[in-house]
Amino acid sequence: MFPGAVAEREDANFVVVGAPLDVSTTFQPGTRFGPRRIRTFAETFDDYDSRTTQHFSERQVHDHGDVHAWDDAAEYLEFLEGTLTDVVWDDAVPLLLGGEHTVSVAGVRATAPDVFVCLDAHLDLREEYDGNPLSHACVTRHALEVADEAIVLGARTGSESEWQRASREDVTVVPPESVGEWNFGDRLADREVYLSVDIDAADPAYAPGTGTMEPFGLEPREIRDVVREVAPHAVGFDVVEVNDRDDGQAATLAAKVCREFVFSRAAVDDGDSEDGDSGGTSLDTDD
Repeated sequence: MFPGAVAEREDANFVVVGAPLDVSTTFQPGTRFGPRRIRTFAETFDDYDSRTTQHFSERQVHDHGDVHAWDDAAEYLEFLEGTLTDVVWDDAVPLLLGGEHTVSVAGVRATAPDVFVCLDAHLDLREEYDGNPLSHACVTRHALEVADEAIVLGARTGSESEWQRASREDVTVVPPESVGEWNFGDRLADREVYLSVDIDAADPAYAPGTGTMEPFGLEPREIRDVVREVAPHAVGFDVVEVNDRDDGQAATLAAKVCREFVFSRAAVDDGDSEDGDSGGTSLDTDD
């Protein structure tokens, strides 16, 4: 169980769902261990958040557990989408723990956002990778089959065809060196957003436990600040691509980012969101 996720399902405002898919991971596999490691390395965090004066255990978070993965990615995504759709129908926000980035496809399909916001080292705009259209390298392209727009922050690599696709009006790419000074302005106002955090958006110095490391990436604080800004508008969230190839740095960052999302999203209904009215789903709290 994710530490502090003590709410019963029928009372939940947020539902953690583990998705340990690991079928198309390139270079360093191990994302099947991601959800477990994220939960484990979250155990050291205090329940109280001084910035928002909230207790995580009072945010009505429920842990559904893992959706056991198998080798057929298409079938798995369909099943996972059903699980996440149930969460949405229960008026809760899904918190998806990956697993390879492919699992975000199920999250986007279940929440049907207007905008897909992604922190990622890679563009993920390929039509296929090694002949596989459901590769983790194709996630943003699949997201655009549902969402009207994709905003990718921290991207620093991609194929020539991906950069050409990224030049179209429905894609915005913010390079790592610009993320700290970039803001969304009113681009998210009155729009529903799905927020995806690929842990490889962080520089490998901070999160080496991921499949495809790419240097010159983001610092953890930059990722945190994006999550805080986007969370009030979000109808779904995931953090993905954590594996077991480090001493817990990637999992710790992923777990902290997940908590930051919950605190910032829940603050909307407490009336103390830094971004004001999100225009998103209203969540009930017991506070």
